[in-house]
Amino acid sequence: MAVIQPLIDLAELLFLQGVRHVVLSPGSRSAAISLAFIRHGGFQVQAVMDERSAGFIALGIAQQARQPTVLVCTSGSAVYNFAPSVVEAFFQQVPLLVLSADRPAEWIHQYDGQTIFQSGIFGKHVKSSFEIVVDDRHADALWHSNRVANEAYLLATAVPLGPVHINIPIREPFYPTETDVWRKSATVRAIAKTDAVPQLSTTHWHSLLDTWDSYDKILIAIGQLPWNDAYWNSLSNLAEDLAIPVVADVISNVDLPEYVIRHHDLFLGAQTDDRLQPELLITAGMSFISKELKLFLRNNPATVHWHISPDGILADPLRSVTEIIPVSPGYFFDTLYEKIDFQNFVENNEADSREAYYALWEEFDLKSSILLDRYIQKLSSLTDLSALDFIFKRLHGPYQLQLGNSMSVRYANVLQLPHPENVVVYANRGTSGIDGCMSTAIGAALAVAMPVYLIIGDISFFYDRNGLLVQHLPENLKIIILNNGGGDIFTMIDGPAKLPENKEFFRTAHSLTAQHTAQDAGVPYIPVTTIDDLQRGVDLLAKATTCVILEVQTVTEDNQAAWKGLKAFLKAHL
Repeated sequence: MAVIQPLIDLAELLFLQGVRHVVLSPGSRSAAISLAFIRHGGFQVQAVMDERSAGFIALGIAQQARQPTVLVCTSGSAVYNFAPSVVEAFFQQVPLLVLSADRPAEWIHQYDGQTIFQSGIFGKHVKSSFEIVVDDRHADALWHSNRVANEAYLLATAVPLGPVHINIPIREPFYPTETDVWRKSATVRAIAKTDAVPQLSTTHWHSLLDTWDSYDKILIAIGQLPWNDAYWNSLSNLAEDLAIPVVADVISNVDLPEYVIRHHDLFLGAQTDDRLQPELLITAGMSFISKELKLFLRNNPATVHWHISPDGILADPLRSVTEIIPVSPGYFFDTLYEKIDFQNFVENNEADSREAYYALWEEFDLKSSILLDRYIQKLSSLTDLSALDFIFKRLHGPYQLQLGNSMSVRYANVLQLPHPENVVVYANRGTSGIDGCMSTAIGAALAVAMPVYLIIGDISFFYDRNGLLVQHLPENLKIIILNNGGGDIFTMIDGPAKLPENKEFFRTAHSLTAQHTAQDAGVPYIPVTTIDDLQRGVDLLAKATTCVILEVQTVTEDNQAAWKGLKAFLKAHL
């Protein structure tokens, strides 16, 4: 038991800390790690043959629980296949515990099989890297592995959440015998860490409120955030009572359709009205999808820009931050609303000027929404834009929406959700790669009971189809593919669209469909080539009790005309 005992204890310790999900890819060197979790009995264990897909499935699970998912692989190149998901988890702030089996140190770079430099392999893209020596011949070795496992867990779950890597060199023999006794050590000890909720001093609040009272044109912009209704009341009160416009992308998960400016992508791209420039800008969350919003705020910077950053990280994508406020959005907006002198706001006539600024944003938002509907109703052919508009109007919560990158997430941000109530939206915008979008949705569907709808492009789908080879494909997953025969984003961007090499080397045109992939995965397949097909298909999709793939097949030229036509239409009418 010299080899495996510390691993049995590792599994028990992580169980005591609250970890419940494990995703492993098969391997021999990692057998002892895998068996420690499989035989424990307290974990939900998924086996995924492709490490790249496995990593994103683990990310999807952790995305939901906000608890680390354990990710296990064998030695060698298998570890590097986790890299895309680890990088995404780091920048999306999702907790993962990556456990990689390794060869003994003396065999590295000695022409031995499956040996690479694994220690610290993920570099700056993990919160920390550790190495456990699997040895129980001395009490200090067990104490060390226990301490490292606790530290790794506590780091992964500390703000900002993120991935942590534990590399585990293992010597042969690493398979248990029939006589081995599986029993945790008496010394297994889970170490707790008390969470301290950061707050601002009274003096600091006085300073912030003095600044607040100095400006009339105040704008709140929310980037990507997990679903959290803790501060929705405060945001709606700030909008309704104090006339503060709140701008949110589709991935901001701010379920306040009556109070949130949602069509900024449309009107900021169609015109640049200087009257919309804020004097005080308050941002929270991570990345924004809307390039138009980012460009507008960069080109029209606020005099004062507060960024609410619970982890205290200085991220300044709008190039205007003047103060980092290291507290949670919930605490900040709740306390801000409580401390604002509403009576002073009314008596000093602040209401009139602020209401004028709010009304301007609201006017553009409402007009853009009306123009968008009018434009889509005029589209005669089935396009990605019109198909998604139809789908979003048919779907009602509660459900989760997972968005693929490239055009899928951009279409969703332009269209927004007509029925956003009880809808949770995720997208891999940490690094915004197309790899792993489907596997992430599979992981999410494994972790939640509600329906999970994935909107994904054809290139992203085919790139990640190994994710469908998971042992237990979740029945609540509904996959919607926008198949336009290639990477349509390269026809929407002026640069590549004008290149003669575009079709072959950028768009990578193809004639594939998802039919055979669906058959291989044992999943019902619904092809859509007409508007009538779409109506029937969406009804079947919504009623399905198993995983289903609906594939909308459109023509690139129609999509390009619809997308560019929308921009021209808005520019002419706003």
